[in-house]
Amino acid sequence: MSVKAYLLSLPERFARSALGLGAGVVREAGELAIPTGIRKGQLYQNVVETTLRFLIEDVGGAEGVYRAGETLPEHFLARRTAGNVVEALGIVAFRASPVWVLAALADVCGIGRLLIPEIAESLKAQDLLEKDTEFRSVDDMLDGLERMATRMAGTINTPPLDVPALRDEWRAIREDARRLQPDHLPSRETLSGIWSQLREESTRQERTIFETSSMLALSAVRDVPDQVRWLSVSAKVGAVRTGQVFAGVILDHYRQTLSDIQQVGYATYAGRQFRPYLRAALEQFSPKRRTITERLLEKL
Repeated sequence: MSVKAYLLSLPERFARSALGLGAGVVREAGELAIPTGIRKGQLYQNVVETTLRFLIEDVGGAEGVYRAGETLPEHFLARRTAGNVVEALGIVAFRASPVWVLAALADVCGIGRLLIPEIAESLKAQDLLEKDTEFRSVDDMLDGLERMATRMAGTINTPPLDVPALRDEWRAIREDARRLQPDHLPSRETLSGIWSQLREESTRQERTIFETSSMLALSAVRDVPDQVRWLSVSAKVGAVRTGQVFAGVILDHYRQTLSDIQQVGYATYAGRQFRPYLRAALEQFSPKRRTITERLLEKL
């Protein structure tokens, strides 16, 4: 390597050295300061520890810090960033996702054995449920999600699904459904129709059902945040007093979002949802935006 090439590579070498050393210091400090229960938890291991390991080993080049038999998932950086953004969002916003909402409503409305196996297939394709197991009820799905939660988190590097919270929500759904009149619950035709629309639009857009469901969940969180808490007291009281369909607002939002995706395409719709974040990322390269590096250079 020529002297010139080496000198030009110094900024990268410095950055790698600093990042690797900094991550090492953070890791060692964490070993002392953070309680063992937190450090051994699934969330810490998959969000913090794996990121530190990537910086220590892949960026900083340190060896011998971690046991040789332990390896990071393949294509870690792509999975941690853009590669699995939609899938990660679908897990984080799972309670607002059609795959959960439709499964729960189908079960209480009496068409669970018809709809849930199809919904389960979409989760199997995402490795969220075991492929060789049949799922015919929400309880079956929750058992399967619980079994796969740890493996799922290790595979896609996202926080594991909060299955206990889903169980609590499912118990509340069943209790509320018993108190409501049949005409306050969504009809079988409504639920089947939304599922068919979701499945067909996913095929048309060449996306998995889980990807499309994740985009619907993200849209619901952004546009109708109050209705994402579709088991709220106001929703239940409203269904009883006004005769409105239980969870009707979020179901209508699913229909409208699917219609919008059909008109503009999945990529365009997703771009609209992520526009604030994409704009901020691009603005980082604007000459008008002053960086910490520039400020340090001015002081030096």
